Amino acid sequence: MIHLYLDDYRACPQGFVLAGSAKECCLLLDEEEIGVLSLDYDLGWGEPTGIEVVKHIVAIGRYPQEIYLHTSSTAGRMEMYHQLSAHAPMEVKLVNGPMPALRLEQIATEAKSG
Repeated sequence: MIHLYLDDYRACPQGFVLAGSAKECCLLLDEEEIGVLSLDYDLGWGEPTGIEVVKHIVAIGRYPQEIYLHTSSTAGRMEMYHQLSAHAPMEVKLVNGPMPALRLEQIATEAKSG
């Protein structure tokens, strides 16, 4: 199981695999079991956005255990949240905002301990 961080600009937190594009993120979602997914919306001028990843998740029906929306785009966050909240199973933890510092620390500590 991996933790996946979608962003084209921000540094990837410790314990996560970085996906720099929507296409890369979708490929990883297809191939790996995802524990924690953190999504950005805007991924560069003219590039597919985080909503494409959300649509892919809904289409394939493979949901991470936890999903966070760390984007600074308010409209993008709301669009992703509404799509996910309408389709995600009840056991998926969906957070309409970034990961809390404590959760980031837990993941980094788990990564260090192997």
